[in-house]
Amino acid sequence: MAADTKSNKLLLEVNDLKMHFPIERGFFRSKVIGHVKAVDGVSFYIREGETLGLVGESGCGKTTTGRVILRAYEPTAGEVWFADRNMGRVNVPTLEKQQIKQLRQNMQLIFQDPYASLNPRMTLLQIVGEPLLVNGIARGKALEDRVAELLKVVGLRPEYMSRYPHAFSGGQRQRIGVARALALNPQLVICDEPVSALDVSIQAQILNLLQDLQGEFDLTYLFISHDLSVVEHISDRVAVMYVGKLVESATTNDLFINPKHPYAEALLSAVPKPDPRLRGEPIELPGEVADPANPPSGCYFHPRCRYRVDRCETEGPVLREIAPDHFVSCHRAEELELTGVFGPTKPEV
Repeated sequence: MAADTKSNKLLLEVNDLKMHFPIERGFFRSKVIGHVKAVDGVSFYIREGETLGLVGESGCGKTTTGRVILRAYEPTAGEVWFADRNMGRVNVPTLEKQQIKQLRQNMQLIFQDPYASLNPRMTLLQIVGEPLLVNGIARGKALEDRVAELLKVVGLRPEYMSRYPHAFSGGQRQRIGVARALALNPQLVICDEPVSALDVSIQAQILNLLQDLQGEFDLTYLFISHDLSVVEHISDRVAVMYVGKLVESATTNDLFINPKHPYAEALLSAVPKPDPRLRGEPIELPGEVADPANPPSGCYFHPRCRYRVDRCETEGPVLREIAPDHFVSCHRAEELELTGVFGPTKPEV
């Protein structure tokens, strides 16, 4: 997938990424009878310093995509090119074990669950300081000073470093997770639904914190979420996934005002609108989400699409650029007039 930008400004470029999990049966699970296509040919890019929101229904492959990029899973196929500050431009799936250790200093993850992601038997000093110890960057007094600095950066008091996670609220725990992710001064942070488990008021605090940290530390985010209102607030561009495939990618304002894929239109119809004059009925999609182990022929979305034609049932669409920075995977993208929502920069009439 080509980007209309200079290659040296691309931090991450994902090309035709696939992650197929085998379905095993029989004695000792020795027979493979099929595959779950969790990620099935995903392509996108992220420029340095921007935030790409990755959205879609639960089970569409968002989190799996993030973990394959980090090499937590070995991909079935595809390329993940990353502009590492130490090693240069590298293809993550081809790296050796020692290179992966170096890479992960510059690629970090913020987990979804602030309760399950923190070890209850470790203090904040141990939790936030562990990446520094493992990578041999700091120990002793230097480690304590660095952890104290990180806690202050995320809005926690340095004297908390001797406490355990049970002493903190959900929002404070997520701040601890953010501090841990920042410990090694990464280039890319993958945020895996970092606010979905929090109260709405706390969500806003964490989102504002992430935005402040992005400017302060020159961070790049892949922000995974199912909440389009959150994605609209924090993202520069948005990519929409459906059953393991990327169906549309555009700047946030362009996607919210002028979607080109019927699935994106349906998602946007459910976004809450504060102005009662703009509220409409959400688009109800018939049927169920396709089974990634047995997807339909042609376009995976065609059984639920109200705009489908015969071609959609037999021929899978290709992700293509229909306008600068606007990619869509739909046979009828140019001819359909779809309804969006008014984005934050929509001019008043």
